[in-house]
Formats: sequence, C-alpha cells, structure tokens
Amino acid sequence: MAFSFTFTFHLLLLVPSVVYVYTSPVQDPELVVQEVEKSINGSRRKLGYLSCGTGNPIDDCWRCDPNWERNRKRLANCGIGFGKNAIGGRDGKLYVVTDPSDNPMNPKPGTLRHGVIQEEPLWIIFKRDMVIKLHMDLLVNSYKTIDGRGATIHIAGGPCIKVHNKRNIIIHGIHIHHCKRGGSGYVSDFPNHRTWSARSDGDGITISGGSHVWVDHCSLSNCFDGLIDVVHGSTAITISNNYMTHHNKVMLLGHSDSYKDDKNMQVTIAFNHFGEGLGGRMPRCRFGYFHVVNNDYIHWQHYAIGGSSSPTIFSQGNRFLAPNDEDHKEVTKHFKSSEGEWKKWNWRSEGDLMLNGAFFTPSGAGATARYDRASSMAARPPLLVPSMTAGAGALRCKNGHLCGH
Repeated sequence: MAFSFTFTFHLLLLVPSVVYVYTSPVQDPELVVQEVEKSINGSRRKLGYLSCGTGNPIDDCWRCDPNWERNRKRLANCGIGFGKNAIGGRDGKLYVVTDPSDNPMNPKPGTLRHGVIQEEPLWIIFKRDMVIKLHMDLLVNSYKTIDGRGATIHIAGGPCIKVHNKRNIIIHGIHIHHCKRGGSGYVSDFPNHRTWSARSDGDGITISGGSHVWVDHCSLSNCFDGLIDVVHGSTAITISNNYMTHHNKVMLLGHSDSYKDDKNMQVTIAFNHFGEGLGGRMPRCRFGYFHVVNNDYIHWQHYAIGGSSSPTIFSQGNRFLAPNDEDHKEVTKHFKSSEGEWKKWNWRSEGDLMLNGAFFTPSGAGATARYDRASSMAARPPLLVPSMTAGAGALRCKNGHLCGH
C-alpha cells in the first residue's frame, strides 16, 4: 500500500530492540517496584527521549506543553479510536491521593479507592510517589480519570483495577504489575454502598460491560492472568501508548466463544509497545471489530494476534519483528476452528511492516473489501512506528518540563 503523508518532526529516532532485564518477582511490593523501575529505566535509556512532534496524534496533542500540570484536563480531548469520546473526570474537580493504604470496606479520604467510588466526576491525581497494594479489586466508578502524571505510581502486589458496567473512564500513567488473585468479599463501590465481589482473576485491568474507556501510557507486566481484559459486551474502548513486557497471555478481547453479546465490541489498539517476554494475545479477539494500528511488536513466543468466533480484525501500519524460532513466524493464530471455518473470518493486513520472516494470514471477504469502520483513526506509515511508540508506557512528568523518560 502506498502512503501519502505530511507532518513535521522535532526529532526522529529509529529505536533498536529493547532490552528489558527481568528479575524474578519477590514478595515485598517495595522490592518488586525497585526491580521494575531499574529494568524500565535501563530500557528507556535505550529508547531515547521523545516529547512531541513524532506523528503520534495523542502525544502531539498534549506532550508539547511544559505547563501540562496546569492543563491536565486537556488530555481528555486527545483520545483517538473507538474510545476517543471517553472524557473521564474532565468535568469534575481534582481529587488528590495522599495515602497509599487501602481499605476495601471503609476507604479513607485521601486514598485512591475513596476517590474512584465517588458518584460525581473526578480527575484523580497523586501527591507523591507511592506503591499501592490493593486488598480487593479497585472498582472504578463512571466519569473518573486516574492520572499518574507528576508522580511514580505503582499498583502492585495484590488485586488490581476493574471497570464493571461503568463508562467514561481514563486510566493514564500508572505502573501496573505483579497483580494477584484476590479473595471474595464485600467491597465499596459507592460512598454508602457495598457490593459482593467474587474472587478476582488477577488481571492488571479488567473492563467488563464497560464503554467509553481509554487506557493510555501505562506500563504493565507480570500479572496472574491477563494484562488487560475487555469482556462482557464492553465497547468504545481505546488501548494506546502502553508498554507491555514479561507476560504470557497479554490481552483478551471477548469473554468466551459462547458470549455473543461481544459481537458489538469495538476496540482500537494503537501505539503500544509489545516488548520482551510476551507469549501471545496481543490481542486475542472474539466476535467484535478490532482495529490494531501502528503498534510495535518486537517479541512474541507463540503468535501476536489471534482469535476465535469470527472476529473482524484490521491490522494496519504495525511493525512485526518475528522471533528467530522458525515455528513461530506467523503473526496470526486461529483458535477452535477448522480451516474451512476461519477462512471466512474477516482478517486483513494493510501496510504492515514484516521483519525477520514475519507473515500475516488474511482471510474472509473483508480481506479485499473496504473497512469503513477502520476510520476510528488513520494509520501512519509503519517505518515511523519506532518513533511514535518510543514514549510508550508511564512517563516521567515534572512541572514546567515536557513529559519524557
């Protein structure tokens, strides 16, 4: 495919393969965080510093502003893709997290849990660096933004984030790792209400029955189940600019092969960096429509993009670097179906860059048809993917300075 494009670069770096130093998880969350920080900082030095002008439309919308702290809510106008209308807590007050402790039944003012369960819109920020070890899933209410800019925020060592039947949520700039399964019990979901919560799956972020949700610039690794799961009829979702490493089953989009309500799911996966130590599911899709655009895949052990139950997948402008293993060069994987069945599924690759023998197996009538719904966003040329994704993951942001690594 021929591309036509015009924009100005402040800086263009072609990024080499990232080296991520992995250390086996330890029980003390503080020690876990230290190891994760050490690994991320090392890889960031290799990625280089990019602030704006890269062609990444999200970053170019807000990262060129050294006064980002005074203009935090500008971020809510920078979304792209199917989740672009997620406004989070844009129309509410600022809520400052000052206390990293967690009490699922009676959350204290100043804690993250106390903020996310409020009924009114809130833009949640953090007073200082902190490690938050949750004791139950963090049930995020509608019209909330969790904005980690200006501090280094880790959610680690316990259950993590869940969006259940809520809408208009932005999760930005958080380190989420070593998430564990939690026990069942009562947990606060509103200021004066508790709900029974079953045992959690151990995902980094679960979006169940949610809509208009945007997950941006988070760093995710080493969770019990998935890094991000989008299930039970969720739609209008964008997952962008995230930095994902060291996990087997990365991202599940669609609950099960029998849950047909997921046929209305629409998800955009854009500008993410899929790094070292990933197995597959980047993503694994069911039933819905999925636009996978301008992501950087530098490693997979089994496959990159897979699915079952006839999902529609449009892979556009991505960079795929296949592993050296000759048995796993294929980007795509079809689950639980015969060849005669999956050849009817609409899977299309357009303008992808295939390296080291990587190849994509297209299928279905959609392989030659126009994908009108892919107008969720326009793809950039894949040769620009290294620069557009060099800022993936949680950023270091200091007031008066551009956000970088």
